[in-house]
Amino acid sequence: MQNILVLGAGMSSASLIKYLLDHSEEKQWKVRVGDLDVEKARAKVGGHKNGEAFEFNVFNDAEKKKAIAKADVVIYLLPAEYLYLVAGECVEQQKHMVSSAYVSKEERLLDDSAKTKGVALLNEIGLDPGIDHMMAMKIIDEIHGRGGKIKGFRFSTGGLLAPDSDDNPWNYKFTWNPGNVITAGKGFSRYMEKDCVKYVPYQQLFRRTKRVSIQDVGAFEVYANRDSLKYKALYGLEDVSTIFRGTLRRPGYCEAWDVLVQLGLTEDAFHIENSASMTYREWMNAFLPYSDIKTPEEKVAEITGLEMDSEAIKKIEWLGLFEEERIGLDNATPAQILQQRLEQKWFFGDKDRDMVAMQHVADYELDGQQKRLTSTMVVYGENPPHTAMAKTVGLSLAITAEMLLSGRIKLSGIHIPTTRKIYEPVLEKLREEGIKAQWKDEEKKKR
Repeated sequence: MQNILVLGAGMSSASLIKYLLDHSEEKQWKVRVGDLDVEKARAKVGGHKNGEAFEFNVFNDAEKKKAIAKADVVIYLLPAEYLYLVAGECVEQQKHMVSSAYVSKEERLLDDSAKTKGVALLNEIGLDPGIDHMMAMKIIDEIHGRGGKIKGFRFSTGGLLAPDSDDNPWNYKFTWNPGNVITAGKGFSRYMEKDCVKYVPYQQLFRRTKRVSIQDVGAFEVYANRDSLKYKALYGLEDVSTIFRGTLRRPGYCEAWDVLVQLGLTEDAFHIENSASMTYREWMNAFLPYSDIKTPEEKVAEITGLEMDSEAIKKIEWLGLFEEERIGLDNATPAQILQQRLEQKWFFGDKDRDMVAMQHVADYELDGQQKRLTSTMVVYGENPPHTAMAKTVGLSLAITAEMLLSGRIKLSGIHIPTTRKIYEPVLEKLREEGIKAQWKDEEKKKR
C-alpha cells in the first residue's frame, strides 16, 4: 500500500483529501493527514478506513522525521514560510513533495541535492499559482506549435462569489486565507504595456484598474498582481511587448478597498494601544484629522474626494467601521483589527457557494494575420468546505501526487508546472473532474 502524507487540514484541503480517500481503495493508498489542530484533520478524514488523522507540529523535528519516513509522497498545505523545513527532510529521506507554495530562496538551495537523490519537489501546484501556469503554457505551446508569434499575453484570476451567494455590497466573502486578502498588493507591482514597463506602488494599486468581461459571468475589474515581468522568461515570452498578470474583483470593490489603503487600515507594522477598549468608530477617527465639527464619515469623504452618498463610502459603512462597537482585540495592528471585522462581515456561510474565474488572453500573429486566443475557466463550488477554491487548489495537488506515485510524472529537483511533463497529464485529469477552460480563437478586431 502506498502512503500519502498530507500536511495541513485548512480551507484548501477538503477536496484534496476527499479525492485521495475516494480513490484509496482502487489505488491502494493510505492517507495520513497531519495538522496542529487534530480535530480539523479528523473532520476532513471523516473516519474513512484508509485515512488517519494525527497531530503535527512542523517545528517538532522528531515528529516530522517520523511522519515523512512513512510516506511515499508528501503534500504540503501548511504556511508557505515553513515549507523549506519539510522540503529539506523530504530530500534527506528521498521522498517526493508537492506544494501550492511559491519556490522560496531557502528551498532553491535544495535543488542540487534533490536532483542527486532523485527527489521531485513540485511547487506552485494549485490555482494561482498552479492552474494559471498550466493553462498559460498549453496556450503558448499551442500557438508556437502552429508557427504563431505571441505579441501580448494577459492572464487574471479571481476567487469570488457565485451569483446566487453574492448578497453583500462588496460582492466578496472569504473563501481562502483572510490575511492574504488584507495584505494583497503590499510592496509594488509591475507589468509591461506595448514595450513600456509600468510600476504600480501599493498606494496606487487599487486606483489603476482595468475593466474586463468574462463570458457568461459578467463584468470585472482587474488590478496588477505582483511582478508580471518575471513571466516573460518563465513562459518563454521574452519578445512580447505586453505582459500582465492580474487579480479579478467585481466592479466597485477596488475603489472601496482603496479607501482602506489610503487611511492606513491595512498596515501591519505597528500596534494600536488600548485597541481592545476602543470602538470601531474611535479607531477609524484615530486615522483621520482632528475636527470638532466634522463627523468621521465626512472626514473620510473629504480625504478621499468621494461624495458622502458614493458607493465606496456606503461599502465602508456596511462594514460597520463607523459603529460604536468595541473592538475587543488587544494591542492589535490595524490589519488585524480590519481582518477581525471583515471575517465577521465577509463570513462564508454554510449555504454559500463561491466561484473561481480565470482568463488568459494571447494576442499573436500567424500567417500575416493578427489573432487573439482567449481561454476562460469558471469553476463553481458546491458548498463549504468543498468550495471552488478548495477544488481547484486541492485537486491540482492530489492529481499531481497521483501522477508521481504512478510514475506518469518522472522528475527530480525543483519544478513548477510549466513543462509538458507536468501540465499535460494534470490538465487531462482535471478535465475529468470538470475543471477546464473554453477557448475562443479569432481574428483580432482592428481599432
